[in-house]
Amino acid sequence: MEKTIDEVVEGQTVPKLFLNTLANHGDRVALRWKVGDGWDEMTFSELGDKVARAATGLAALGLGHGDRIVMMIRNRPEFHVIDTAALFLGATPVSIYNSSATDQIAYLAGDAEAKLAIVEDKGFYDLFTSARSELPNLEKLGIIDGDGVSDADFAYDSLLENDPIDLASAAETAQPDDLATLIYTSGTTGPSKGVMLDHANIAWTTECLFRAFELDDMVGKRLVSYLPMAHIAERMTSHYNLLAHALEVSTCPDPTLFAAYAGEVKPNIMFGVPRVWEKIYAGVNAAVAADPEKQKALNEAIEAAAPIAEKMTWGEASEEEIETYNFLDAVAFSTVRELVGLDQLDSAITGAAPIPAEMLSWFRTIGVPLSEIYGLSETSGPMTWAPYKVKAGSVGHACPGVEVRLASDGEVQCRGGNVFRGYLNQPEKTAEVMDGEWFCSGDIGEIDDDGYLKIVDRKKELIITAGGKNLSPSNLEAALKMIPLVGQAMAIGDQRPFVSALVVLDPDAAGIWAAAHDCSHLSMTELAEHSDLVAEVEAALPGAMKEFNNAEKVKKIRILGEEWMPDTDLLTPTSKLKRRGIVTRFAVEIEELYT
Repeated sequence: MEKTIDEVVEGQTVPKLFLNTLANHGDRVALRWKVGDGWDEMTFSELGDKVARAATGLAALGLGHGDRIVMMIRNRPEFHVIDTAALFLGATPVSIYNSSATDQIAYLAGDAEAKLAIVEDKGFYDLFTSARSELPNLEKLGIIDGDGVSDADFAYDSLLENDPIDLASAAETAQPDDLATLIYTSGTTGPSKGVMLDHANIAWTTECLFRAFELDDMVGKRLVSYLPMAHIAERMTSHYNLLAHALEVSTCPDPTLFAAYAGEVKPNIMFGVPRVWEKIYAGVNAAVAADPEKQKALNEAIEAAAPIAEKMTWGEASEEEIETYNFLDAVAFSTVRELVGLDQLDSAITGAAPIPAEMLSWFRTIGVPLSEIYGLSETSGPMTWAPYKVKAGSVGHACPGVEVRLASDGEVQCRGGNVFRGYLNQPEKTAEVMDGEWFCSGDIGEIDDDGYLKIVDRKKELIITAGGKNLSPSNLEAALKMIPLVGQAMAIGDQRPFVSALVVLDPDAAGIWAAAHDCSHLSMTELAEHSDLVAEVEAALPGAMKEFNNAEKVKKIRILGEEWMPDTDLLTPTSKLKRRGIVTRFAVEIEELYT
């Protein structure tokens, strides 16, 4: 009988998992990074040596068991070295978002009671210096790239000049119930809270994900690390699984360059927030739209292949149907996948926010094995996921070892070794989301007869119209984003007589439209007001709303030209809507929809 996850990971910590990887895969490439037009790389043995030296250096600076070190670093190899070194000392590394302002740095580093901090460059250093007077616990501030900085307390390179500690002995320092990290919530519903995840959480969740992948091993699987390490999805995917399962991680410090990196890396595993997939979808469709014949051929191939792809998912396709799909794949889809660097994927994952079901099906039809995962920082990342038997519109079934249920009001709850240890310094907030062993997600869901979960919406984000109708904004927004020219959307309607929406032009699709209509000289803001473009988007609205009843349908839209960017007052770092920020920024435009 197969051992349970609890039995497999009993007594495990992240350092012990890494020691096992070192012993078995030391010569394998662990990390890669761009140097000019080429790549440099580091094996696991080389990573282990740097970790051992950095641990000695951090210990000499006073970092020890139970202490915390804050990091403000983009996706680069040094992050993995410092984070892992801190874990071998029994300390807790904490990442904060790279766009954090001085007041946010003061709040997060202060709440974490950080003893040390290390930042990437002078820009981040200056922000920390401005906040330092509010951080009485911060003893040392270090830097990786020290150009322009002469007064840092320590430099990354100096950490590596030390003699290495004995990793095997040091691995006994951290205990399963020691904190492995703090993940600060995005703050969409209030001040950020520090989600406490211990080594047992991390070890349990890496094993849970390994079982969900249903692979013999994950050794050497390639992925690109490009999302913020302050987010649990990236941290779990490309850091903890790197250490535990010997992945090959190519670090991408600028998320806008992901597509270029993917083209070179040819990842086997890819996690992306919906906006990443939406941009790929829009880019492909905008490119083929420039050639009507190619567009027609691709659309016809997708239409013919979609039902076959669905049957293939469930093992119900006939040999003849499989042959038909393989032909369409060879003449149409394989070229598209190769064009965007997604032709060697074993698993493609979307999460952190809803994705339109139609878009997910589109990717699966063209041979990108996309599936939707669901979870939160408080569940160490994953709660539900079905990577292969995918039902578009659902977020899969409970992950291995996780139990999921619905409360009487439909709220999604779960329990398992992935559930966090509480919010740092906020026991009353912890009590609000725990029902005994069960974590209460704050999301409303439905579970079908096969155990697949569908998220209806956030309890706190449901729209209640003036007529008392409860609506799911995310479902409406997903439908709006299937309009070819629309890249982003937010539904409006709380205490309003009807539902309206702000929609933002997709820059790629709008650019193609502008070229076809001799409007390339216009800015995105000017395009958003162009009568022909407005008419085209408004004409597509009824079709986008066909699945909704009259009370739910978006009746009016306002088109905006300026793309909403992540890590601003409009979007979180992972592109979730900051609804209050959007309502504040576009108050005038919203009022005009109701006058």
